[in-house]
Amino acid sequence: MLVVDDDEVIRQLIAVNLTLEGFDVATAIDGQDCLDKVQAIDPDVITLDVMMPRLDGWETAVQLRKAPWTAHIKVVLITARAQEDDMTRGTNVGADAYLTKPFDPGEMIRVVRELAGAPPA
Repeated sequence: MLVVDDDEVIRQLIAVNLTLEGFDVATAIDGQDCLDKVQAIDPDVITLDVMMPRLDGWETAVQLRKAPWTAHIKVVLITARAQEDDMTRGTNVGADAYLTKPFDPGEMIRVVRELAGAPPA
């Protein structure tokens, strides 16, 4: 499990919630950090913020889908961008799920468990 968000509070919130659910969680501060770490971590699921410096979530998702060694990883976009065209773009970049901030931690956990193939809590 890899949590990617440039906001430390949100990154920690997501990481703590997933750790409490039994996931092994690593974090990255932006899309470039994610791409630098992803092979070593080899996560089943990545939660990915959209609006980040250096490399945003849109481009990070595209890069993850293009590389054969990361194309299988499930991607959950978690973003404040809630417009219909943003959600469509999420689908177009290959996201497996799209959650809008502020998100319900229970819903986020349910989505991640489902994508990770873990049984429901």
